[in-house]
Amino acid sequence: MIKNLENIVLDDLDKCVLRALQVDGRLSNVELARKISLSPPATHTRLKRLERDGYIRHYTAVVDREKAGYDLLCFIHISLQMHQVMQVEKFREATRKMPEVLECHHITGEYDYLLKVALRNRKDLEKFVVDKITPIPGVARIHTSLALAEIKSTMALPLD
Repeated sequence: MIKNLENIVLDDLDKCVLRALQVDGRLSNVELARKISLSPPATHTRLKRLERDGYIRHYTAVVDREKAGYDLLCFIHISLQMHQVMQVEKFREATRKMPEVLECHHITGEYDYLLKVALRNRKDLEKFVVDKITPIPGVARIHTSLALAEIKSTMALPLD
């Protein structure tokens, strides 16, 4: 059984539901019920509880980045000059508004933040760094790495 911080317990059927939906989020309730060997009404109730309790945040289509024309996947490390509350919040708010930023993580180590960014090409990268990141108040250092190949990309958690 898995417990979260609020002591809500996931039983084996909950984990089966979550595993099945991580593979195919478009399963109908009937198909999901069949996969986990439970009645459709019981499956529906369980699914609604998992959604209500926040285990399932939302459903989405995962778009192929390269087919959509975003050839560059970049990881950008950023250090802030000072760690004052206002400066940190301005940086966070600015990155939340940037559609190119797929993920933003506050990290430990030499840098303060790690951004995962999808861009169309090298020119877009230059424009993104110069026009969007550099002007954010308090940005001290920027280090950019380009992904040469995507070896593994998943959002599925190992629910064992």
